[in-house]
Amino acid sequence: MKKIIFPKSLKKGDKIAVISPAGAVDATQLEKGIEMIKSKGYEPVLGEHLYTKFSNGYNYAGTEQERIKDINWALNDNEISAIWASRGGYGCQHLIEHLDLKNFTKNPKWYIGYSDNTVIQSYLLKKGFASIHGQTIKTSSFGVTGESYNLIFDILKGQTPKYSLKSHQFNKQGNIEGELVGGNLALIYALLGTKYSFDFKDKILFIEDIGENFYALDRMIMSLELAGVFNKISGLIIGGMTNMGDEKENKQYEESFDEFAYKLISDRISKYNFPVVFGFPNGHIKDNRPLIIGGNVKLEMKDKVKIEF
Repeated sequence: MKKIIFPKSLKKGDKIAVISPAGAVDATQLEKGIEMIKSKGYEPVLGEHLYTKFSNGYNYAGTEQERIKDINWALNDNEISAIWASRGGYGCQHLIEHLDLKNFTKNPKWYIGYSDNTVIQSYLLKKGFASIHGQTIKTSSFGVTGESYNLIFDILKGQTPKYSLKSHQFNKQGNIEGELVGGNLALIYALLGTKYSFDFKDKILFIEDIGENFYALDRMIMSLELAGVFNKISGLIIGGMTNMGDEKENKQYEESFDEFAYKLISDRISKYNFPVVFGFPNGHIKDNRPLIIGGNVKLEMKDKVKIEF
């Protein structure tokens, strides 16, 4: 098994690149997050096209070439110690065939983001590098918990997270240890069958999502099943499932952990024997606790669920 490389810890004064690899952002949406980076003692360095806008059926943060230029700068500039995505949205798939890791492999750095950034994190893991699946800069302006960010800064300082959760009715008991893969379900689904898809063999898979019709959620879970994913993984962690279904019909539309979405997933995976954890606080939710993609995670389920890297 390939040893996964963890980037080195940051020290005060280190530079964190802020880039927009996917959707467009306004400066006002990032002010709070950028100030937070400064308040923690780091220097935010803004990508050239951080605030660029390019409309082509979607409001991207620049053309593909502009976004490729920014991410390759951030990956390879030796003065940069970490990379923090401004947001997700859509567009990271445009970049992965053009990523340059020439200097990055000599000086690995943490890549931080979630949602569409799952694509970048899958790519980095294929190359042997861990990343942080956690809040983007933009979400700091949406009233998310401070702990969501503090825990990211803890990882940047070299600490690994430990979590204790309440048990959920759909959980499937078992104690396991293994490498964590995954992220946003829609992007895991979008990468299936490509050379950039996660390696699921004996891995613990994490999934989360937002804004999907229930039939679309079922379709993605079915695709994972048909692709043999559930025959390969050793465990499954399900995070936020929010804004699911029809807003007018779903009473839990605003909830972080939609119970019908959970039941749908639970029913689909009922025939498999691997341990399953529902209700992990990571995803498109206010309390988005970071996970380390590529990290070795220990999962223990008794009266409570313990997850430790």
